[in-house]
Amino acid sequence: MTGPLVPFREFVLKVHSRCDLACDHCYVYEHADQSWLTRPKAISDEAISWTARRLAEHATTHALPSVTVILHGGEPLLAGPARLRRVCEELGSALNGIAELDLRIHTNGVQLSPRYLDLFDEFHVRVGISLDGDRAANDRHRRYADGRSSHPMVLRAVDLLREERYRHLDLGLLCTVDIHNDPVAVHDALAALEPPLVDFLLPHATWDDPPPRPDGSPTAYAAWLLTVFDRWTEQGRPMPVRMFASVLSSLSGGPSLTESLGLAPTDLVVIETDGKLEQVDSLKSAYEGAAATGFDVFRNTFDEVAAHPGVRARQLGLAGVSETCRSCPVVRSCGGGLYTHRYRSDESGGGFDHPSVYSDDLAALIRGIEERTAAATESPAVRSPDALLAAHQDLTRTLLAVVHDNLDGRGGALWDDAWRLAAAVEADTDGADALDVVLAHPYTRTWLVDALADVDAGRGLTEPAAERLAATVAAAAVRARLDLPVPVAYRDGGLHLPTLGTVVLGGPGERGTAVVHPADGGFLVRETQAAPGTEVRIALGEPQGPHWLPVRVLRQAPAPALLLDDLDPLRDCFDAPAADRLEAEDADAWAHRIAEAWSLLADAVPDQAAEAARTLTTLTPLSTGAAVPGRHGPGALGAGPVTGADELALGLLSGFRRAKLRALGEVTDLYALDGTWDHRTPWGSEHVTFSRLLAETFERAGLGLYDPRFLTGVPEALDMIENAAEVTVDGKQLIATVRKEISGTRSAAGRNHGRSLSPSGPVANVLASDRKVTFE
Repeated sequence: MTGPLVPFREFVLKVHSRCDLACDHCYVYEHADQSWLTRPKAISDEAISWTARRLAEHATTHALPSVTVILHGGEPLLAGPARLRRVCEELGSALNGIAELDLRIHTNGVQLSPRYLDLFDEFHVRVGISLDGDRAANDRHRRYADGRSSHPMVLRAVDLLREERYRHLDLGLLCTVDIHNDPVAVHDALAALEPPLVDFLLPHATWDDPPPRPDGSPTAYAAWLLTVFDRWTEQGRPMPVRMFASVLSSLSGGPSLTESLGLAPTDLVVIETDGKLEQVDSLKSAYEGAAATGFDVFRNTFDEVAAHPGVRARQLGLAGVSETCRSCPVVRSCGGGLYTHRYRSDESGGGFDHPSVYSDDLAALIRGIEERTAAATESPAVRSPDALLAAHQDLTRTLLAVVHDNLDGRGGALWDDAWRLAAAVEADTDGADALDVVLAHPYTRTWLVDALADVDAGRGLTEPAAERLAATVAAAAVRARLDLPVPVAYRDGGLHLPTLGTVVLGGPGERGTAVVHPADGGFLVRETQAAPGTEVRIALGEPQGPHWLPVRVLRQAPAPALLLDDLDPLRDCFDAPAADRLEAEDADAWAHRIAEAWSLLADAVPDQAAEAARTLTTLTPLSTGAAVPGRHGPGALGAGPVTGADELALGLLSGFRRAKLRALGEVTDLYALDGTWDHRTPWGSEHVTFSRLLAETFERAGLGLYDPRFLTGVPEALDMIENAAEVTVDGKQLIATVRKEISGTRSAAGRNHGRSLSPSGPVANVLASDRKVTFE
């Protein structure tokens, strides 16, 4: 087994090995492993002390901020208040100052009383209770040995836990599924108790001892759970349901939230009443000794258990599931199912290298939830360019707020003054709009990402970062024509106001400070350090002069104000170096070429041209290369000095598609990152990551709207992506959008008015490469 050792963060401590109920579906007493017969009824003082010692040792070794200990059985309340107090005291004392202790207890509830709950309140022990639904459902399995119902006693326990004095200890309800029970009645009975969480559990089964299927349906359990899901949704989702939350999370690219689903590595170990260290308890359903490791707390560390082959096998993610599961589109959500449920003992292929005995149920459940919730869980940014821009504006503001919060008052005078003035700008309606415009400038993101990395790494805020905030506020004040002086530092003789231009105050290498004051249809810059009293007055719209270098606006392009930015100090964020300030005749030539190229795009791909006109704000000339997106933000493209309008049009389209996909990936999960899948592209023999396959397909599809020859292999690639394990709900929506884009295009050979385009030169290289907040 390869890969780093995964430390344990969850510990199941068996404090008593017997039970006061005789549930006929219990994996401890009714399934293959009968080792409970050989164990002491209650955990010994010695085992408690060694467990506490090993916990502290493990937490220290791995610098764990917290550990979760679940008191379990049998029925843990049979250990009695005195023994449970001993456990809580020893564990708390051992971990004091090392890691936070999250104590929990899972009980059938029949013994629960104020005496126990007062003890649990003292040690912050949260309580989970097993309850299978209404009385008919609960009595099907959870009875006393003499056949009496346990339901009234469990309800008494739940009601006790719901009292105001104990409500904070309520962990929720665990319900084992039985398809003979009425799913709606089960849901309603549980929901009526207002639990903080419900956890539905599939009954433990293996291929040797499969779950009952009265009607023979391979998806009977999925149908039962989907009926519960529908009722849960109809009732307004009255309580969290862990299984449903896990599926919804993984469909959106997030992690699984339960051991029984998903590919997250196991981080749980069991300590039996005799101090033996075992794997997850459910393995007792497979065969005698399936959970055993041969270790105990007296002689062995938890690290030794973590290195056990059986434990490691459950930490391999995708590599740890069967070959059948690895090729299944829903594997990222189901994770191959619970490890125990994969067991088969036949000679042809014994062990756990099989799909779950609930495989068909899990696939049907996940697809059913996806079908029911796709529209609700989709990010609007995938469908709407305006929503994408709004999401990025929120992201930019959130990054700025995080930088400010993480500085925690250590930003310095320039930063603090700029932050205070930003609040004043935002308090004005026109000022808030102007500030949004400047923050939307794509190089704002470059600055914030770099600043956050410096602050988080302990390097502190650099001078240029503080200067940029001041310049941003000054540019917003000028745009809004606010009577608000803003102090700004400058370097290399130039004070750059993002989206506006650079005021020349000195020569290269010269530094100083100045005050920018909006005035008379422009602004006044007054030097306060290098040459106090020196003033420069700039009118908005003023042409280039000895003291003013404006950011040029390409008014011939379809975008209302596409900036040709060859001034911003942060513009050098492309794969190729940014060009220096263009001479006037070169800038005119750029403007002419871009207008001509954009005219070709508007004619051939009007929808994409219109979207690009709303999305792109900034074009930066590069020294070499084709059109490419910048590192951050959705609105920037860089383009090299290409000559032909066709080539530039194709490059702009390619760069726009890349920028859009990158922008989408920054605000929503199009695919999951918890696997190492490789894919063969339809247009080549190499194996590529899913992200590269998606990027190339999205780009080729966009180019194919301009020249259908780029569509070669795209439909096949879309099929591969749609059926891949990594793709999320938003990813599938994106693929549906691309399919709609290219529908009917493959036969449109004459679409481009006789142009003869082929992917060559820079374009061929393109295809080959890889909380909205306020200032307070």
